[in-house]
Amino acid sequence: MIIISISGQILYHRRKTGVCRVYPVSTASNGAGNLQGSFQTPLGKHRIAEKIGHGMPLLTAFNARQPFCIYNPETSDPDRDWILTRILWLEGCETGKNRRGPVDTHARYIYIHGTHEEDKIGSPASHGCIRMKNQDMVELFEHVKVGETVRISE
Repeated sequence: MIIISISGQILYHRRKTGVCRVYPVSTASNGAGNLQGSFQTPLGKHRIAEKIGHGMPLLTAFNARQPFCIYNPETSDPDRDWILTRILWLEGCETGKNRRGPVDTHARYIYIHGTHEEDKIGSPASHGCIRMKNQDMVELFEHVKVGETVRISE
């Protein structure tokens, strides 16, 4: 199970072995909210719908969930919202709160993913997704399964 604290900018992952890992994250600069177009991090119970990027090199950049280049801090556009390394695509589990209609987390393309702005990890800076350091993202990706529960709270 994954628990994300927006106020703490922390992701907790409790593994089946009982080991609990803690990772710093960056959630939305606009705060918490479930409405499409809000650029906020959605609250509530979710699950991992898809794992994308297995075996790809560190700093692989994704566009529409497809790898298209390796991020290079010297030549890549620093103003782009880069989705790097791995993607855990979330799906809401609570109809009317984060599933279906204008609050659908999956339709909003809310991910847990690596970022080029690792210096901002620990403070709100994303456009709605949960950003992680790239090495942390690889580690988390290897220990989660599709269907695993993700709870996001303020």
